[in-house]
Amino acid sequence: MRRTGAITRVAVVVSVITGAIAVVPAEAGPRKAQPSMEVTLLADGLQGSVGATIGSDGALYVTEGVLGQITRIDPSNGNATTFASGLPLREIFIGGAMDVAFVGSTMYVLVTVVGPDVGGDSVVGIYRRDGSGDFSVFADLGTWSIDHPPATAFDLPDGVQFALQPVADGFLVSDGHHNRVLHVSSTGEITQRIQFSNIVPTGLAVTHGTVFLSQAGPIPHVPATGKVVSFPLNAAGPIAHDVASGFSLLVDVEPGPDGALYALSQGDSPGNVPPASPAAPDSGELLLVNRDGSFSVLADELDLPTSLDFVGDTAFVTTLNGEVWKITHVSKFIKPVAFGQLALALAGDEEPPRPSAAHNAGAASQPGLAGNEGPSARHDAGAGSQPGATVVRGLELARRIAAARRSSSGSRWKPPPARRW
Repeated sequence: MRRTGAITRVAVVVSVITGAIAVVPAEAGPRKAQPSMEVTLLADGLQGSVGATIGSDGALYVTEGVLGQITRIDPSNGNATTFASGLPLREIFIGGAMDVAFVGSTMYVLVTVVGPDVGGDSVVGIYRRDGSGDFSVFADLGTWSIDHPPATAFDLPDGVQFALQPVADGFLVSDGHHNRVLHVSSTGEITQRIQFSNIVPTGLAVTHGTVFLSQAGPIPHVPATGKVVSFPLNAAGPIAHDVASGFSLLVDVEPGPDGALYALSQGDSPGNVPPASPAAPDSGELLLVNRDGSFSVLADELDLPTSLDFVGDTAFVTTLNGEVWKITHVSKFIKPVAFGQLALALAGDEEPPRPSAAHNAGAASQPGLAGNEGPSARHDAGAGSQPGATVVRGLELARRIAAARRSSSGSRWKPPPARRW
C-alpha cells in the first residue's frame, strides 16, 4: 500500500553537534537568521522508482517500472496519484519505465530492459503519450543499438538506457551499459553523440550549450571514478572534461535555482558485485559541486537515491526503494559556484572561477556557516574539502519515528508541524 504525507526527518546541523562557532567580522553588523534546512519524507510505497521530473504544474512525476506507470506526487502534501499507465512492465530487477520528461504538455518516457535480450517482447526506447492518454513508440533505441553496437564490451544488445534529457532539437539519452550518450531528434532519428570507455554514464543536465553528465564508474565503483564531466552540446565529436570527482556511484547531476550545480551519490561501493547492483544501503549523499573539482556533502544517509529535481530552493530526491524526500532551503547553507559561469568557463568562454585564499582558509571565513566533517574512508582525500556545507543526518531515526506514527494512527495520519534546526 502506498503511504503518503510529509514525515519530518531528524536533521542535525554539524555546528550544533560540534559546538562550532562561526567568526563574524565586526563590521558585518547583525545578521538575519538563516532559514533552516528541513528534510521530510514526502511519499513512499512506489515500486521500481528510478527517474523523475518536475511538470509544468510544479508537481513531481516519478516512474514506476514495476507497474509500468508514471505517478504524480503533490509536492505540498505528498499525495500520489496515477497519471499515466500502460507502459511495458519491468522484466528483471532493473528497467521498465526508467525516466520521464515533458516537452510542453507532452510526456515522454524512457523504457529499457524490456526486449528479447532479457526475455521480453516490448520495444526498448522513448514512448510518447498522446492526447487520449495512450503511449506509442517515439524512438526505437533497442533496434538502433543492436544495429550500432558500442565500442565497449556489453551483454545486452539493446543497452541499458538510464536518463532522458530534453534539448532544443530533441533529447539526449545516456546508456549506462553501452557507455555512451545518444541524441534523438524531434522526429525520432537516433545518432550517437559521444562514446566513452567503461565509465557507466548516468544522469544528464544541460545549460549554456554545455552537457553535464554524472558517472557511476566501473565496478567496483571506487570514489575516484565517480565523476561529473562536461562536453559541448552541439560540437561534432565532442570531448568530455572532468568537472568534479571523488564520490562513489554518482547517479544524477542537476542545476539548482541558486546558480549552483548539484550531484547525487547513490552511496558506498558494494564491492565486486554483478553489474547494475545498487550501492550499500543508507549511504547516499546530496552533493554540491565545488569550483576546485571536489564535492561538499549537504545531506547524507540517503537510502539508494536515483534522481534529483528542484523546485525553487527545494530539492526532491527519489530513491530506488520507492521513497521521495523533500529537502528545503538547500542553497541557504552554501556559497554556490555560479552554474552558468561554470558552464561558460567549461565551454572556453572564460577562465573558471578560482577559490580565494579566504574561501580556502576554513568555515570561519564564511560567517554563519559550519565546515564539513573530514572525508570518510569511502571518499577520496580531497573530496568534501570545501567549507560552508551543512550536513544533514538521521534518516534511520526518522524512518523509525514515521513507522511508529503509522502503526499507531494508520496510513492516513496527519503529520506534525515541521521541525527546524
